[in-house]
Amino acid sequence: MDDIRGDRPVRTADWGWFLAWLLVGACGGIGLAALLTVGAAFLVLAAVAAVLLLRRGPRRAAVGAVSGLALPLFYLAYLNRGGPGEVCRAVAGGQTCTEEYTPVPFLVAGALLLAAGFVIHVRTGRRARTGPVPRT
Repeated sequence: MDDIRGDRPVRTADWGWFLAWLLVGACGGIGLAALLTVGAAFLVLAAVAAVLLLRRGPRRAAVGAVSGLALPLFYLAYLNRGGPGEVCRAVAGGQTCTEEYTPVPFLVAGALLLAAGFVIHVRTGRRARTGPVPRT
């Protein structure tokens, strides 16, 4: 039905802006998670990209940054996939053990952020195409 109305290119462009903001959010999330090491560089990169996107693209696509915050959380869940507790792995010449957290909170928080960003983007996209809903 979208092809009949001819708004297919607009919808595709909206998702492109959303994905750009998703990357900004991921960069910002990595910057916050790694603040004591390389985080400052990621935060500066995210800030510069956000300024550029705010100048060029639709502001409603900025909700993609919310979904982008999910990517570092998914990575933390992956890193802690053996937890909770002490996890030992074989390495050359012996073994190494690390303390890992449970991955479930990182996974749930990431899934909620990812879903929230997508749902908000879809709903605001529909509202922008159909116009505001009249109040009765």
